[in-house]
Amino acid sequence: MAGIGYTLPAATAVVIVCVAECAVLRTGLFRRPAYWLTMVIVLGFQIPVDGWLSRLDAPIVLYNQKHILGLRFPWDIPVEDFLFGFALVTSVLLSWERARQRREGAPR
Repeated sequence: MAGIGYTLPAATAVVIVCVAECAVLRTGLFRRPAYWLTMVIVLGFQIPVDGWLSRLDAPIVLYNQKHILGLRFPWDIPVEDFLFGFALVTSVLLSWERARQRREGAPR
């Protein structure tokens, strides 16, 4: 089944991070403009680097086409890379924010 090998874990990671924030941690991170600015900055670096690594005309990183959806943009970047990137960066920021709140004794 196409997309299961890489797409399913990528989408699952996004869902887990969003549920963790909205139902458990409740740090308010998603309501902050600074968070979204951070994500834009991350994309500003991810797109050229990931595009260079995964470009179809001379790939450094190869993806098994049976394990991804096949949606690639811009510069041949598999959409799953953006999902994993979002989940990774957001989970780290949520961990930092939760630790800060605990240190400062902020209510959840």
